[in-house]
Amino acid sequence: MQYDYGKNKEEHPEPIKVEVKGLVPEWLQGTLIRNGPGLFSVGETSYNHWFDGMALLHNFTINKGEVTYRSKYLRGDSYNSNMQANRIVVSEMGTMAYPDPCKNIFSKVITFLSHTIPDFTDNCANNIIKYGNDYHATSETNYIRKIDPITLETKEKVDYLKYLPVNIVASHTHYDKEGNSYSMGTCIAERGKTKYTLFKVAGGSSPDGAAPLKNAEVMCTVPCRSLLTPSYYHSFGMTDNYFIFIEQPLKLDIIKMATAYLRRVSWASCMKFHPEDSTLIHLIDRKTKKEVGTKFYTGAMAVYHHVNAFEDDGHVVFDVIAYDDNSLYDMFYLDKLKEQMGKNTVYCKPKFRRFVLPLSEQGETGEDLVKLKYTTASAVIEKDGKVLCQGEVLCDGVELPRINYNFNGKKYRYSYMCCVDLSPVATKIVKLDAETKQQIEWTGEDGFASEPVFIPRPDAVDEDDGVVLTVIINAKPREGGFLLMLDGKSFKEVARACLDVDIHMDMHGYFIPDSS
Repeated sequence: MQYDYGKNKEEHPEPIKVEVKGLVPEWLQGTLIRNGPGLFSVGETSYNHWFDGMALLHNFTINKGEVTYRSKYLRGDSYNSNMQANRIVVSEMGTMAYPDPCKNIFSKVITFLSHTIPDFTDNCANNIIKYGNDYHATSETNYIRKIDPITLETKEKVDYLKYLPVNIVASHTHYDKEGNSYSMGTCIAERGKTKYTLFKVAGGSSPDGAAPLKNAEVMCTVPCRSLLTPSYYHSFGMTDNYFIFIEQPLKLDIIKMATAYLRRVSWASCMKFHPEDSTLIHLIDRKTKKEVGTKFYTGAMAVYHHVNAFEDDGHVVFDVIAYDDNSLYDMFYLDKLKEQMGKNTVYCKPKFRRFVLPLSEQGETGEDLVKLKYTTASAVIEKDGKVLCQGEVLCDGVELPRINYNFNGKKYRYSYMCCVDLSPVATKIVKLDAETKQQIEWTGEDGFASEPVFIPRPDAVDEDDGVVLTVIINAKPREGGFLLMLDGKSFKEVARACLDVDIHMDMHGYFIPDSS
């Protein structure tokens, strides 16, 4: 059973009424919008990496028990340029595009020089984020694209660099109860410094009707430990009083990236994992906007997704999905994906790890400062005053974690994830109880599962009182997939919305309640 990652998908821009089997909860009203690559070849050219594919948005709108579906390609500058040329002319992270060989030598030289300071793609095929009242498709470049989450219409292009000095921005954003957004980006070699910047965007509409990012507030900056090799990151953690940023030894070589076009290699080849280096854990006080005095670190690891973080009795606890190396990215090169679904696949399974950062600096050398009884995670003072943190493994073989977001930044029990025990392609999803370590699984029938999204029941008291939504792609030829709805407590199916459409594998998404 394999998913054809390199197959171009057809868009369905007009709403399709979906057949519902089971009973959709009356309170479940809104739109689940998701994002992921859907187009992998243009004319006679093809992308090298699955992540590079052109963004295909799709959504499920749930209204009074009925469900409609639509999908549409993001009409960004990258998409339009490729379509007009009938070939890939805009570079992506794993695919470097080159000028038409028919161009004259002068045009070629200008094109090559312009790529030494690359103008990144606006493909934005990774996630959906909200700034103010606006929804945007995003990846990790300085460009995002405003969209209509219902019609999937592509709107204006937004450049972070017009508002903030950030060349690269994380795919994942946090939100507080007031609707404010918190994001993180990297400022590369500005005035001889490279730094990480955490910033806040106010919720709601701007008083002057300006773009939400116009009034972005820098919450804090963290200096990069190396000027020209900043850490790669995909997400970060947040509690009521702290930000958690993992500066991992998965690094981008800026000099190599600047010369990648000339050397005819991809930007992804300029990202390298350094197992000999430690992982720095930055704990930033949201009130003072400065790092705490204690220096925390752990062994080398690669982290893409934070699960959650919270404060408890003088400690900051944070949970992540961690890998021993960065082989996950390499696995998604399209020429490797077919091989990797075979029996001889060597897969670096991710681990759900819990780390604990003690807020007290009082202790003796060699002492474990973690005083919480419910975890085996440790934080030991070393001779130089630094604190070596060792994480507790709650489970392994899981990815794409989501929680009840009402508990984001607070002590929680439940997370919902894809099972990637045997390969990075999930055929089942799991609910994990972090307190008891109990797992409940839902297994598909010849299908592949996307990231599960938890929607809390209005006025719910229990953390797991709600519905889990996940898109299931049917592995059988010529059979459509469906939107699966599971009860958050029992993890049993309550309904499914079945489609006669070849649904694409996506990455991340956002649920917009009708009240929004």
